[in-house]
Amino acid sequence: MANVPHFTIDGLKATVEGKEILKGLNLTIKGGEVHAIMGPNGTGKSTLASALMGHPKYEVTEGAVTLNGEDVLEMATDERARAGLFLAMQYPSEIAGVTNADFLRSAINARREEGSEISLIKFIRQMEAKMKELEINPEFMHRYLNEGFSGGEKKRNEILQMVMLDPSIVILDEIDSGLDIDALRIVAAGVNAMRSEDRGFLIITHYQRLLNYITPDYVHVMMQGRIVKSGGPELAQRLENEGYDWVKEELGIVNERVGQDEEEFKIPMNTTAPKY
Repeated sequence: MANVPHFTIDGLKATVEGKEILKGLNLTIKGGEVHAIMGPNGTGKSTLASALMGHPKYEVTEGAVTLNGEDVLEMATDERARAGLFLAMQYPSEIAGVTNADFLRSAINARREEGSEISLIKFIRQMEAKMKELEINPEFMHRYLNEGFSGGEKKRNEILQMVMLDPSIVILDEIDSGLDIDALRIVAAGVNAMRSEDRGFLIITHYQRLLNYITPDYVHVMMQGRIVKSGGPELAQRLENEGYDWVKEELGIVNERVGQDEEEFKIPMNTTAPKY
């Protein structure tokens, strides 16, 4: 039977350079679930992704994050990755001198017990097969990590890392930005192939178009550093058709961006995402 992960974010607050960005965010993700977070620019979506992975620029000031009961916030970034968290970044870094193959094999072995490292032959076979599925040029195995890659190639490479590392909780931070339709389809196919009871997804996106290929179980609207509204896939479609003004009007939000005064809200902003 699958080992179903349970990822909980409870009352998370975080600052960047002393400015509070996340203001008490709540969310629970279980294995087999795909959650999508949508919202206008400047509402704290990418801050959430970075804070969850332990980026040093983001200071968590309050709240708790647990994965299968373990305190994520007490872990260093590499420990979070070894525990099963994975972040596909909006702007992947280029690392000269480290090949794709060396990077991925080292990352896989870092999650294994000493003496159970993946053999070179098995690794190469797996990587070649996954690169073929994602329509990645096989030469990229020996290229330096993301160096000289186009935006679409970088995003496919992030998905390649995801399928090779086999994480339990996947965070996709605007993985669709800058992708053409063909690349979007390939990236989405890689994500859909990974959906299972032993893996949960958090997809951060501005647009409905990604969700045309990856159907979420739950959709959440983020404004002012919080989740303010949740629903099913139909919520994403309504946002695509009508924008966010109706959400602001419904909840009495004057300005959805982070950093506005609390009095700009006409109702208490303690709305939480449903606990499934």
